[in-house]
Amino acid sequence: MRDLGAGFGYLLKGQRWVARHGRQFGLGLLPGLITLVLYAAALVALAIWGEDVVAWATPFADDWSSPWLGLFRGFLTAVLFALGLLLAVLTFTAVTLLIGQPFYENLSEKVDTDVSPDGTAPESGLPFWRELWVSARDSLRILVRACLWGVLLFALGFLPFVGQTVVPVVGFFVTGFFLTEELTAVALQRRGVDLRARLTLLRSRKTLAWGFGTPLGLAFLVPCVAVFLMPGAVAGATLLARELLGEETAVEDERADEPVSS
Repeated sequence: MRDLGAGFGYLLKGQRWVARHGRQFGLGLLPGLITLVLYAAALVALAIWGEDVVAWATPFADDWSSPWLGLFRGFLTAVLFALGLLLAVLTFTAVTLLIGQPFYENLSEKVDTDVSPDGTAPESGLPFWRELWVSARDSLRILVRACLWGVLLFALGFLPFVGQTVVPVVGFFVTGFFLTEELTAVALQRRGVDLRARLTLLRSRKTLAWGFGTPLGLAFLVPCVAVFLMPGAVAGATLLARELLGEETAVEDERADEPVSS
């Protein structure tokens, strides 16, 4: 339970950090805004043409009598939109991080420099294109894992009682874990920690990951909130990465009175 509270604390610390560094917050909003527009357009298109897609995919039901045809295709249309929404929630962070790679790398480095006792930040030493490739590859691998979990939980959601009580709770914790992995990857990749090692680290501190990512996943369900929380989430995940690796961090109170550079 202590780690659960600590994880949430890192989420709050990240939001406080970007609140004190206005320029970093402003730059960190851009990737989220771009992703939000793209996803909103995709969901609107799904809402408009989802029924046509279902009709195209179920030609065997064309001769069904009313009301069964309408009920059947209406149900499938709702399922299709729900799957699209679930996929949007699961992939929003990965896509935003990929689009905003230069912005979030810079933000994470600023956090490391700010809280490091010696005022330095780890560097990967890789060229930008290589960092982008590693990030895209790892994001895709995590996305596949998250989607498999999403499909499994969606199917279990049809179970009586369990599907309406236990499954949603498990789903939020799963989403929280993967969100934490995606966000800490920004700082951990600069330290040369590969995907398998990152997953091992987070599994060893699952409650810490849940405490950070689960509230964030819940907040991301509110339209537009994800855009404004992403910069602080990246900052908080950098602090959490330092905790996972046991790196010394300067006490926040000691820096509170120092001049803030943007």
